[in-house]
Parts: sequence; structure tokens; C-alpha cells
Amino acid sequence: MTSARKSAKRNERGAVMVEFAIVMPLLLLLVFGIIEFGRGYNVKVQLTGSVREAAREVALGRSNAEAMQVVRDAAPGISPAVQDSQIIITRCPADGSDGDAIVTVTYRLQALTPLVPSGELELTARGVMRCGL
Repeated sequence: MTSARKSAKRNERGAVMVEFAIVMPLLLLLVFGIIEFGRGYNVKVQLTGSVREAAREVALGRSNAEAMQVVRDAAPGISPAVQDSQIIITRCPADGSDGDAIVTVTYRLQALTPLVPSGELELTARGVMRCGL
């Protein structure tokens, strides 16, 4: 009777290994997908806050260089940092009429996992502030 139990345990042990081999890739896919999504969301939130601050600076009459520095300073957790070429600034109308100051950042976030087919996520954030306030 003990040999029958040992034989049954060996058979079950093999079944557990097969089940583990089937389930493990799915679990890893889920975990790394959550990590990639969380990382992208974190960068998007930082970009959104930084363009809002920069749009405010532009609406108050600051220069483009100052606004670009505000974008970089307001998003310290983004690595590599936002470059000037990724920032588009639309200034207030020069004649003093009503308008909007707009700052747009397009950032390419390198993926950590091969789950993203292109290898990078393109994130865009846009901040708009009324001029003359």
C-alpha cells in the first residue's frame, strides 16, 4: 500500500510541474504588464503637471527658455529628462487680445519589457492657460 501512495505522489508531482509550466508565463505576462502600465501612467502624470506649470509661466509672460526649464524641473522623475525638441510652446497673442498659452510635450518612453511591440510608448501632454490673468 505504501508503494501505491509513493507512485501516486510521483504522478501528481509531474502534473503539478506541467500545470506550473502552463500558468507561469501567463502570470509573468500579467505582472510585467502591470509594471509597464504603472510606469507609463507615472510618467504621464508627471508630464501633465509639468506642462500645466509651464503654460502658467508662459501666460504670465515668461520666456520660452524659462517655460522649458519649468517643464524639466516639474518632472524630476522622468529619465531621460525631457529635451527642448520635445516641447512645443504657443505664446499669448502679441497684441494683448484674449487667447491661450499652450505647452505640449511629446515624450517617447522606452519600454522595459518586450510587451510593447514598437519598444517605446509615445506619451503626449498638453497644458492650456488663459492669457492676461
